[in-house]
Amino acid sequence: MVVLQTSRVSKSYGIRTILDGASLTLHAGEKAGLVGPNGAGKTTLLKILSGHLTPDGGEIIRPGGVTLGCLAQDGGLSSQSTVMEEMLSVFTPLIEQEKTLRDLELSMGVTRDPAAFEEVSEQYSVLSEDFRNRGGYEFRANIKAVLNGLKFGEEYHGRVTGSLSGGQKTRLAMARLLLSGPDVLVLDEPTNHLDMETLSWMEKYLQAYSGSILVVSHDRYFLDSLVGTVYELERGRLKKFTGNYSKFISLRAGQKELEKKIYHKQREEIARTEDFIRRNIARASTTGRAQSRQKALEKMELADKPTEMKSARFSFSTERSSGREVLAARDLSIGYRDNTLCERIDLLIERGERVALIGPNGAGKSTLLKTAAGILKPREGHLTLGFNVSTGYYDQDQTLLEGSITVLEELWNRFPHMDEKDVRGVLGSFLFSGEDVLKTVNQLSGGEKARLVLAGLMLRKANFLLLDEPTNHLDVYSREVLEEALSHYEGTVLFVSHDRYFLNKLATRVIEISPSGVRGFSGDYDSFLAKKGLFEDTPDRSSSQPTGKDKARLSYRQEKEARRLEEKRLRQISDLERSIEETESLITSLEAETYSPEIYQNLDLLLEKNTHLERLRTRLDSYYTQWDSVISGEFPADQWASKK
Repeated sequence: MVVLQTSRVSKSYGIRTILDGASLTLHAGEKAGLVGPNGAGKTTLLKILSGHLTPDGGEIIRPGGVTLGCLAQDGGLSSQSTVMEEMLSVFTPLIEQEKTLRDLELSMGVTRDPAAFEEVSEQYSVLSEDFRNRGGYEFRANIKAVLNGLKFGEEYHGRVTGSLSGGQKTRLAMARLLLSGPDVLVLDEPTNHLDMETLSWMEKYLQAYSGSILVVSHDRYFLDSLVGTVYELERGRLKKFTGNYSKFISLRAGQKELEKKIYHKQREEIARTEDFIRRNIARASTTGRAQSRQKALEKMELADKPTEMKSARFSFSTERSSGREVLAARDLSIGYRDNTLCERIDLLIERGERVALIGPNGAGKSTLLKTAAGILKPREGHLTLGFNVSTGYYDQDQTLLEGSITVLEELWNRFPHMDEKDVRGVLGSFLFSGEDVLKTVNQLSGGEKARLVLAGLMLRKANFLLLDEPTNHLDVYSREVLEEALSHYEGTVLFVSHDRYFLNKLATRVIEISPSGVRGFSGDYDSFLAKKGLFEDTPDRSSSQPTGKDKARLSYRQEKEARRLEEKRLRQISDLERSIEETESLITSLEAETYSPEIYQNLDLLLEKNTHLERLRTRLDSYYTQWDSVISGEFPADQWASKK
């Protein structure tokens, strides 16, 4: 059953066309992702679907009785209601039904007339069955479960919503939307600003959701785990791909390549036809054939010229190399004013590492970055940077930008030794072209500000990057460019991110931060999850723990051994990935050969090539099996950064 459909929807703002014949179909129970670059029109389409915006043309079709839910811009919360009252308001009909059942119970308790008792009893039986079928006996438990999942413990239930922070109000509005259980959930970046625990809960809740979901998200890990259909919004139109996000990436690459082949083949055919017409139109014996070709050419449906999506192009380099030890912390406590967020931090970061900081919101991740950057002072203990270390800091709130000056001035003021032409060139590589560089910083979107900060970071050529949520505000395509740039960076990176795809791509070590300290795990985020589970399930077999200098020496030996094993594992991964790349290249080359006439017209030669292809594919499968085995995290976790 189709629960939501758009047909050739269009929307423009002035001369700028946002949607140009966008069509999609959502079936009952289907979970679909909507992706596209920033500014493509994703949020505009969601507003049209939810009735908050009127399209210029096209149709929105929703069968009668189908309910659709989305988050209102203001959250739709009453500032005078308590958290629990807001949740209970979703179930007003059930609460009224519950009250009626209680009244009927009282009536049955006092009725002496058998006939009247039978009549009331029948009413009660029918109503209680309906109450049960509509979830009347579970809704209060569901409220508590959803509130707990979104980090509203019982201490919040009596709080007035007007006293909540902006982020808390957004989460509360999400809780109410989920509890209302519409047939179609329309969500715009639902995982933004959620910590890992809450994000994981949200993911599982939506996976189990029985209704349909259309979600805009730049969280590729989230899309991979949730959706079975992906719609890409490009140049105002929607393209449908069956599968999760990873499948979409693969299918899109193949489709782009096919579109290029079709376009170039058609251009060649047009050129040949036009040449034939020129050579034969004037000759009486061939003019008829030339005219026939001309008519066919005029009727030909021209393929669209493939366009490459504009994306930022940049890389990070270092002006000089740092010493082996980049950052060392001993007995470090961090926080603001009188508020200590985390204490007893012992941490060592070495050259070339890419270390991810993980922990709940408010644990001190951003504070640790600011302390390392010199913006905040340690409350207690020591934090030192190593020899020749130069830092580059990315602030997730972008507070270091000056809003009243132009984009060009913002970057030029920071690097006044550069020529204007060179500054414009750098800005161009971050998608600021032409008049864009004369916009004031205040006029920029979140994504544009993020690219401007990254441009400045690139020009610093620091050898130690401190990145606080660098993927926030970036679309999927810009995130991929950033990942690529950082994966080839020769310096050291300490970063905070809630983007699990980004974490898995970059992290060589994960540090979990909590109020009582930190502990470390070698490998990426998935390895961290696996190893953390094993670590926490292992009972403590020693009643006495090493302390002081003994612990430091023990930690150093453990760190050294863990790094030796991790280096071995990384070398194996690198060798296997090189073998995979070489084998895939051979397969691609051999497949291209089989398309040539001299091969596919020669059966013996074609069979020989296909046999070779099968051997290569078998070898490739073997490499992937070995790669999966090595990636699975067979080596012990790095316990260097641990609670003291």
